[in-house]
Amino acid sequence: MRTVLGDIAPAGLGVCDAHDHLFLRSPQLPGQELDDPEAAAAELRAFRAAGGSAVIQWTPYGMGRGAAELPRLARESGVHIVAATGLHQAAHYAPEVLERLRSGPAGLFVAELTEGIGGTGPRAGMIKVAGGFHGLDAHARHTMAAAAEAQRATGAVIGVHLELGTGAQAVLDLLCGELAVPPDRVILGHLNRSPDLVAHRAAAEAGAYLAFDGPSRAHHATDWRLPEALAALAEAGFGDRILLGGDTTTAGARSVNGGPGMPHLLRRHRERLDIALGKDLVTQFLTANPARAFAADWARAPQDPHKGRETRRAPTA
Repeated sequence: MRTVLGDIAPAGLGVCDAHDHLFLRSPQLPGQELDDPEAAAAELRAFRAAGGSAVIQWTPYGMGRGAAELPRLARESGVHIVAATGLHQAAHYAPEVLERLRSGPAGLFVAELTEGIGGTGPRAGMIKVAGGFHGLDAHARHTMAAAAEAQRATGAVIGVHLELGTGAQAVLDLLCGELAVPPDRVILGHLNRSPDLVAHRAAAEAGAYLAFDGPSRAHHATDWRLPEALAALAEAGFGDRILLGGDTTTAGARSVNGGPGMPHLLRRHRERLDIALGKDLVTQFLTANPARAFAADWARAPQDPHKGRETRRAPTA
């Protein structure tokens, strides 16, 4: 398990928020930037007080990851933090940023996973990419091809933003079919946003991990449909594929600003799931499953170390 403070045994991860954000910046969310280190520190303290041990930050390249702050925040809070490399949808970037990366994003991803973000910062522990609404555009296909190349070189898991929870099969057809990424190296995010039990089961049968993240979003069918979706998967034998996360993406959603924030996952949200599904199963979702999903054999050498050196001086954003 590659954290911002170094590698740890997967069993040491503890209770894990498998998809969240301490720092995030996007032109799609003007005025709601997560860019305050002290607010991030307060959120981690609240998460720790609620029983949390680890946070996977899915913020990828170019979206204000706060890479330089993450090691200090991990040390001070006692919470393991895993950082991400990768790229989100094109809409989250200025055109010149994407043009600069067009010829070699795989090299950037490998470098950030094995050498460090910006060459000297903490190493990333996962790759984040994104699909579109029920499909994949050219940017998504290009980014996912680079992610597959970096995954083969490092063993890192690929986390996928599914737009409104849709397009899981298109992602799996590309990543696991055409690009030959092992299904257990793929995490499909935001499945709670589309409570399609048939699609959920198909993704689980394919062997991917399923992330149900972002509780208490009034404009998604999240909290009130979640027990039904998770129960259906567990009853079908896929309880070992389920991950839970908070996905805090705006300053107003932080608990320190009156929103649900990171602690909500382990407070009211977990209480409801415990009642509906049983405490043992929910504990599995929060501990054993993320320990497997985010683990990797980091001792293996990259297939093409030269690519990593080419992008070593890339910005850390």
